[in-house]
Amino acid sequence: MQIDVFTLVPHAFGWLTERRPLASVLGSELELRLLSYRDYTPLRAGQVDDEPYGGGAGMVLRVDVVAAALEAVYGGVPEHRVVALSPQGRPLTQGVLEELAAEPRLTLLSARFEGFDERIATHLCSDAISIGPYVLSGGELPAMVVLDGVARLLPGALGSADSSRVESFSAALEGGLEYPHYTRPADFRGWRVPEILLSGDHGRIDDWRREQSRVRSVR
Repeated sequence: MQIDVFTLVPHAFGWLTERRPLASVLGSELELRLLSYRDYTPLRAGQVDDEPYGGGAGMVLRVDVVAAALEAVYGGVPEHRVVALSPQGRPLTQGVLEELAAEPRLTLLSARFEGFDERIATHLCSDAISIGPYVLSGGELPAMVVLDGVARLLPGALGSADSSRVESFSAALEGGLEYPHYTRPADFRGWRVPEILLSGDHGRIDDWRREQSRVRSVR
């Protein structure tokens, strides 16, 4: 899979690429390119944004800058999925991540401050995704969320294939939340691990975990 991220701060992604799950699949299952709008802008002095028409605070990422970047990298508007990271996009869910992870190529567009010229979303993107009903200073954090969520679904990203098969929102848990986990010590300050988990009876443990998942999911 190839993912391209267009951003004003490519260096912000450095820490993410050095850690699992991303680091486990880079160069094998995943090719990641971090591309700066400033490298492709047709404007002077690296300008990429401008004041909004009609007035108002903040700066808006220009449509001609994004078009120039896409044309330089792809030779035109790409035919594969181009996603704008925007509060106006569809909510990010595990199902959406699974959908994106099945794509052979994916482009993520991030903006800063007031966001995109609307013509970017209308004419240059095929999708828009929001990571939640709140406002951030830019699309870099949403892009990282998408990257992490997609990368962990790729083969070899996690230590065990079961790590992504049985977890919150998975089909194995009927789309619900994951059951509680415990580890050593079995008794800490009188806070004991449920006896069922110490029993060694894996059939009863599986039943207990499924029930705990259902209870958590209906709260």
